[in-house]
Amino acid sequence: MSVARSVRRGVARLSWVQRALLAGAVLTVVWMSWDVGGLNERLVRDTLVYILAPLALAVRHGRHLGYRVDRTVVRNTVLLSLFVLPFYVVGSSLPTIRAYYPMWETSPALAQFLPHAVMQFVVALAAETYYRGLLCVGVREIGFKSVFISPVVYAFHHLYKPPIELALSGPTDVLFGAVDYKSNSILPSVVAHGVGLGLLDWLVLHPPLLAPERVVRWFQWLPIPL
Repeated sequence: MSVARSVRRGVARLSWVQRALLAGAVLTVVWMSWDVGGLNERLVRDTLVYILAPLALAVRHGRHLGYRVDRTVVRNTVLLSLFVLPFYVVGSSLPTIRAYYPMWETSPALAQFLPHAVMQFVVALAAETYYRGLLCVGVREIGFKSVFISPVVYAFHHLYKPPIELALSGPTDVLFGAVDYKSNSILPSVVAHGVGLGLLDWLVLHPPLLAPERVVRWFQWLPIPL
């Protein structure tokens, strides 16, 4: 018996949840192995690896990854977006955040910023399709514990980010996952993440709304650079 045939038979015996988690592991390896040099390349990689591949897997198995909308979803989308809004506003005044963002070159000129924001939104859509779609809503049959599948991977992918963002990445992942799980939709996290990224870049490209010195004093008790 060939190795390929043995692998196919082994995969055939896996449940949907097991296949989703296996696919998630493979996709994150592919994502990390695929170096990109700019936002355009990032857009291509993330669309292929984090949107099209998970959706193809879901369609093949008759599953959904949270691409749905109803009144509850819209309500939760608004509430989550309003909840995270202050974090983006306050964060945009922190020196480490202002030094890191925007991640890709852009300017406040709308002709340049709007395409940049749209592409970043698609990148956020890709991330949420993978983290909250494939690894949370897509396997919600295992119960609320599906919310806790992706935080470690999510935090690992933020190791190169400012320390304050890394510290918040795990709790943020759990929050986004919990809202999406309850909504049975990834729209809340897609909007909160995608619009939030655009807002953060826009704020960083302009004078801070809050004095950085004041914000640093608020959080100086944290044992990390701000």
